[in-house]
Amino acid sequence: MKSKNKWLVGISTTIFAILLLSYFIFLNYTEPTEIGIARNIFTGKMWMQEGGGWHRTAPWVLVAKIDTRPMRVAITTAGHGFNARLVQFNCKEWRSFVETEGFRYWWWTNRISYNFGYDEEYRGMKDIMRGYAFATKEYPFIKILEQYTQ
Repeated sequence: MKSKNKWLVGISTTIFAILLLSYFIFLNYTEPTEIGIARNIFTGKMWMQEGGGWHRTAPWVLVAKIDTRPMRVAITTAGHGFNARLVQFNCKEWRSFVETEGFRYWWWTNRISYNFGYDEEYRGMKDIMRGYAFATKEYPFIKILEQYTQ
């Protein structure tokens, strides 16, 4: 009886490991409010995954996700002036974003920083969007929906 239980545990563990490995190698998930920018590392071909849900990709395809919801970005300051903007990523211009920024996991941007003292710290895509929202040049991949000044 014990050997049968060990055999069942071994088979169950193997099946679970195969399913988990398949998930990490062949599947990626995007929320309905996100797009995925996929890049084949061998051919360099890139495409956009839209619509949210599960996407099946080859193991040599990397996918970086971008949140497309409007986000408030601001210049944090101890001064009395206030400057903030409501911005949104323009999905149709994802190629110009990749040409400007390069392909990488944008989520990692400014993840390891020590900006103590402000309630709001900008990490990942929000940090990148803040940089382009306040740039002197206008970029097609960012829409400024509203600008707040005081």
